[in-house]
Amino acid sequence: MRRVIESFRQKTKVQDESMHLTAREEQILLLLSQGYPNKTIAEKLELSVDTVCSHLKHVFSKLHVSSRTEAVVRYIAAKTPPAKRP
Repeated sequence: MRRVIESFRQKTKVQDESMHLTAREEQILLLLSQGYPNKTIAEKLELSVDTVCSHLKHVFSKLHVSSRTEAVVRYIAAKTPPAKRP
């Protein structure tokens, strides 16, 4: 029972943190989830690669992750509504 409660708390924590992402950070995460490298993301958003990297560092910090894959997984999990039971 304790594990179930803890998993719900962690999911809520991720959802709360993802709500604090800026619009630009969300744009970058969306492009990241589509598999684009930093250089392409920079070109699409008309930013420098260094700026994209800076935004990603902020995202990693806010979501408490250490990789691009983890960031995308947490972001998608936070944005996906829970499945309804029949």
